[in-house]
Amino acid sequence: MARATKEAVSKPPHKKGAVTGKPDAERDRRPGAKKRSRRTGVLTLTFVGLLVAASIGSFLYFGEENTEQLLLFQLGVLAVIGIFTLFAGAVGLVHFGDRRNYGERDYSFLESLDGAHVVADSDGRILFADQAYRKLTGTHTEQDLRSVERVFGLEEGASEPVYRLSIAAEEGRSSSEEVRIEGSVRDADARDDKPRWYRISVRSVRGADAQRLEDAPLTIWRIEDITRDREDQEVAFRELQNVINYLDHAPAGFFSAEPDGKIIYMNATLAGWIGMDLAEFDAGRVFLHDIVRGDGAALLNAIRANPGDVHTETIDIDLVKTNGQSLPVRLLHLTPFQHDGAPGPTRTIVLNRTKIAVGDANGVEDQARFSRFFHAAPIAIAAIDHNGNLARANAPFIQLFGREQTDAPGMALIDLVPAADRPKLNVAVQEALSGKGEISPVDVGIDRDGGINASLFISAVSQALEEEEDSASEAAVVYAIDTTQQRALEQQFVQGQKMQAIGQLAGGIAHDFNNLLTAIIGFSDLLLQAHGPTDPSFQDLMNIKNNANRAAGLVRQLLAFSRRQTLRPTVIDLHDVIEDLSILLERLLGENVRLEVKTVRDLWAIKADFNQLEQVIINLSVNARDAMPDGGTLTISTRNFSEDECDPVVMKGIERGEYVLIEVADTGTGMTAEVMEKIFEPFFSTKDVGEGTGLGLATVYGIIKQTEGYIYPISEVGVGTTFKILLPRHIRSEKDEAKAEQTEVPRDLSGSARILLVEDEEAVRAFSARALQARGHTVHEAASGVEALEVMEEVGGEIDLVVSDVVMPEMDGPTLLTELRKMRPDLKIIFVSGYAEEAFEKHLAEDEAFAFLPKPFSLKQLATKVKEVLDGTDES
Repeated sequence: MARATKEAVSKPPHKKGAVTGKPDAERDRRPGAKKRSRRTGVLTLTFVGLLVAASIGSFLYFGEENTEQLLLFQLGVLAVIGIFTLFAGAVGLVHFGDRRNYGERDYSFLESLDGAHVVADSDGRILFADQAYRKLTGTHTEQDLRSVERVFGLEEGASEPVYRLSIAAEEGRSSSEEVRIEGSVRDADARDDKPRWYRISVRSVRGADAQRLEDAPLTIWRIEDITRDREDQEVAFRELQNVINYLDHAPAGFFSAEPDGKIIYMNATLAGWIGMDLAEFDAGRVFLHDIVRGDGAALLNAIRANPGDVHTETIDIDLVKTNGQSLPVRLLHLTPFQHDGAPGPTRTIVLNRTKIAVGDANGVEDQARFSRFFHAAPIAIAAIDHNGNLARANAPFIQLFGREQTDAPGMALIDLVPAADRPKLNVAVQEALSGKGEISPVDVGIDRDGGINASLFISAVSQALEEEEDSASEAAVVYAIDTTQQRALEQQFVQGQKMQAIGQLAGGIAHDFNNLLTAIIGFSDLLLQAHGPTDPSFQDLMNIKNNANRAAGLVRQLLAFSRRQTLRPTVIDLHDVIEDLSILLERLLGENVRLEVKTVRDLWAIKADFNQLEQVIINLSVNARDAMPDGGTLTISTRNFSEDECDPVVMKGIERGEYVLIEVADTGTGMTAEVMEKIFEPFFSTKDVGEGTGLGLATVYGIIKQTEGYIYPISEVGVGTTFKILLPRHIRSEKDEAKAEQTEVPRDLSGSARILLVEDEEAVRAFSARALQARGHTVHEAASGVEALEVMEEVGGEIDLVVSDVVMPEMDGPTLLTELRKMRPDLKIIFVSGYAEEAFEKHLAEDEAFAFLPKPFSLKQLATKVKEVLDGTDES
C-alpha cells in the first residue's frame, strides 16, 4: 500500500521510455523480442516467394496471346508497390533493417566490473543487466527486470537525484549522485529496515556501428552500494568528535599557533581559564600577543633549532585574561622546523600554575616562580657565562636587541653593539667576570634601524650562586634599559636651548640694528626734503635710503625667525593675492620653470600680514626654482580645508578647525629625510657658500607660526617637494567690510600738539624730534623713562601725546606708561620698538590702550601715526 502511494505522488519521468505507469510488456522490448523478429522475417520471405510463383503460373494459365497484357499489368503493379515502398520508407512507415540491433552485442565484460550495471538504449529499453544488478534489485526473470528509473525513482529521497541523472543521460552528459533510502531496493518481501547508501552513475556512449551523429547513444547505468563506506565515515567522525571532546575538557589547556602568531586552535579548558567564549573564538583572529602578558610572545617566537628538528621547551610566563588579570602558567611549547629552517605551527600545552601544588622538595616551584618573574620583568635582563657569551635572556632583552642576534649560538654580549662601543663594554664585562662589585653603567648603541640606544648595567654573580647547579654556567647578569627616547628628549632640549639662544641673539641684534636703520632712513628723508630730484646729491641720498630699506628687510627676517617681528594682520582675499603675485613670480622663476596657479573663487577669508604672506610665497617659490636647475613646474594651489580633514596623526600638532590651504609644489630634486629634519633651522642651507643665508625657510616658519598657522613639508628624492600651509579661517565682521570699502585720501600731517618724545638712542631721538617739529608740533625730549617723568612734572602734565621707546635703561616703556597713567589717565601714547608689540603687551594691563609703530620707520610713517592717534583714527 505504501509503495502504491509513492508511485501515485512521484514526479513524472522526463525521458521517453522512463517510468510512466504502463505495463512493462507495452513499454519495454526485452531481448526475447529478437526471436519474434526472426520468425516475422521468414514468413515475409515465404510470402514474397509464393507471390513470384503465382506470377509465373499466371503466364501458363492465360496463354501466349495474353502474355503481353499480363506482363504489363504485373510490371505496373510492381511499379506502384515500389513507389509506395519508397514513400513509406521516406516517411518512416516502412523500415528496411534495424542498424541499432543492440541486443546482439556482448556486454558480458560488465560482469567483471565492480558495482551493478544496466545498459539501455535511447528509448529506455534495457539491453543488458548484469547479475549484480539483478541481485541488487531482486530480479529472477526477464519479465521482472526493471529500469534504474523505476527502481529508484519512487524511493523517498532518491527521486530528485534520479531525475537529474535522467536529464544528464538525455543530454549526453556523465553524472553521479549519492542517495539514501530506507532499506534495500529489492522486492517488498525481501526488504529490510536498515538505511542504505547508493552511488548511482550514468554515462552515455555512442554505439560502434552508428553511422550518423544523430544516432541515439547508449546509456550505461552503474549502481554501487556504499553503505559500508558511509558507516565507516560516521564511525570515524564520531571518534573524531570524541577526541575533540576529550581534548577540549582535558585538565590542561592547549593551543596551536602559526609562525606569525595567529592562534588557529584553542581548547575549551584554556578558553575558560582566560575568560574567552569558545563559541566566539575565530581561528586566525586571535594572536599570541592578545593572550600572552608583556613580551612573552617574543619569547615564544625566539625559539630556534636546526632544520628538520622538533624543539620542545618549558617556559613559565603569564597569560592575560579578557578582564585584564594575569594568569601564571607553565607552557610545554613544541615547535617543528621545516627543512629550510622556517618554524611551523606550534603545539603548546598550558598548565595552570594556580592549580599546581607548591613546595615540592626539588625546588621546582621556586625555579618556576623565578622563571616567571625573569620573563615578566619590565626591563631587559640576560645572563652571560664565563666566556662573555649569552646564557639566557628574557623577552624584553630579545625584543630590544633582536631575535636574530640573541638567538645565535655562542653570541658574545659585546657583539650585540656597534664596534665603536665594544671596547668600553668589554672592560665592563671583564670587570664583572673578575668579580668586581661596583661597575659603572655603559651607554651603547644597538645595531638596528632607528638608532636605538641603551644603558647596560652589569653585575657579577656571587660565588655562592656560582656553586649552585642551576647557575653554574652564569657568571654575570646584564640589565639593559632602553634610553632611545631619553636621548631624543635630551637632543630636543639641547636643540631647543640652542634655538632659543639664537633667537635671543637675533632679536637683540635686530633691535639695535633697527635703531641704526631708523636713524639712517630718517635723516635720509630729512635730506631728501632739502635736496630735490635735480640736486646732484639726490641720487646718492636715494641709494642710502634704498640700501637701508634692504637692510631693514634682512632685520625683518631675523625677527621673523625669532617670532619678534611686528605683524599688521588684515583681512585678505587669498585668491586675489596669488593672482597678483603670479606676475612677479613669473619674472623671478625664469624661462625654464613653468608656473601653474590653481585657485578657487569661493576661498574663505584669512587674516594675516599682507607683506609677510607675500614674503612666504616668494621664499618658497625661489627655493623651488633653485631645486629645479634643469627646469620643471611650480604649482601654487589653494582650497578650503575643512575640520574633518584635520588629522593629528599625519599633521602633528594641528588643532581641529577650518583653514585655508596653500600648496607650493615643485618637480625638483626633492630632499632626503636627513635634510627634511633641518630645513627650518636658521642658517641651514643646502646651497653653496655665498648663495644663501639659510634664513629663508626659518623666516617662513616664523611668519606662519606667528600667524597661528601650520606648515608641513612633503618631499621625495627625484620626485619633488610640496609645502602645505594651513592658515586659520577668518569670519568677516561688519568692521572688516567697512574698512575694505575705505580708500586712502591724501592727508594734512601738520599739527600743533605738545608731544613728549622718549628715546634712549640719541640719533633716533634727534631725527624724530626734527620730523615732528617740522610738522608744527611742540616736542619735549627725554632720554629715559625717569627723565620723561621729570619733564612731565616740569610742564605740569600739559602733554597731548607721548611717543616712547619700549626698551630703555632704568625704566622701560610699559613701566613708564603705568606711572604716567597715575598723573594723566587719559594720556595718549605711541610705543616704538624693533620688537613685536606682543613682546611687551603682556606686561601691560588688559584694557590698556596704546598705539604702536615698528622700527625702522620713515619720516612720513612717524608723522602719519602721530596724526592718526591725535585725531582718534588709529586702529592699531
